[in-house]
Parts: sequence; structure tokens; C-alpha cells
Amino acid sequence: MSSRRSRSRHPESSRISDDQIADLVSKLQRLIPEIRGRRSDKVSASKVLQETCNYIRSLHREVDDLSDRLSQLLESTDGDSAQAAIIRSLLM
Repeated sequence: MSSRRSRSRHPESSRISDDQIADLVSKLQRLIPEIRGRRSDKVSASKVLQETCNYIRSLHREVDDLSDRLSQLLESTDGDSAQAAIIRSLLM
């Protein structure tokens, strides 16, 4: 599909301007630890997006790891204890 056709399906008011994209990339840059301290003119938008994806992947791995650790902890506790109830609530 040509870019002309795809543009005609979306009204101009719903398009994101270059300034808005630059602002969003700048906000992402401030959130990502790997690139947080760098000046915005030194990091390309593609690098910010790559680092954002990497950071999200690392957060997913960390969540999986913590869930596994909580599951192991739950297996080692009394199933009816208050501690087990807390662990179960964290796993939900």
C-alpha cells in the first residue's frame, strides 16, 4: 500500500508531528537508565527506541525471576500461613 493511500485513511489531525515525536523520544530517554545522562543531541531516536526495547526486555526477565523466586518461597512455607497469603497475593 502506498504511503499516500495510508495517509488518506487517517485524518491529518490524528498524525503525530515531528515535534511531538521528538518530545516523546526525549521523555523515553529520561526514563531509560542506559541513556538517561546523555544529551539529547548525542543520542539518535533509533538508539533511544532500541535501548527502550532492551530495558523493557530486562524488566520482563526481572519480573519472571522474581515470580519464580516467590513461587519457590511459597512452596517452602505453610500453605495456610499469613506469609503464604501475602506471597500468593504478590503472584497474582
